[in-house]
Amino acid sequence: MNKGEFIKAVAEKANCTQKDAGVVFDAVLDTIVCVLKKGEKIQIPGFGSYELASKAATTKINPLTKKTVKVAACKVPKFKFGKSFKAIFNA
Repeated sequence: MNKGEFIKAVAEKANCTQKDAGVVFDAVLDTIVCVLKKGEKIQIPGFGSYELASKAATTKINPLTKKTVKVAACKVPKFKFGKSFKAIFNA
């Protein structure tokens, strides 16, 4: 399912236009990005949690050239599904 198909499915379930569903979808993603950039964690009970994790700098080896490459430290977004959401698929 791509973004357009997802927005169409949400619009049908919410009984609204695809344009409105698209606006809400974009607003949700933008809000998640803004909150994570502030360093805050988002917890949605029954679904999961978003947080920003730090990855330390490291050295890797390029498999083609066999040369070492330094990879800078960075921050990566992480999502963890909640137990009750996982349980839906294992009932």
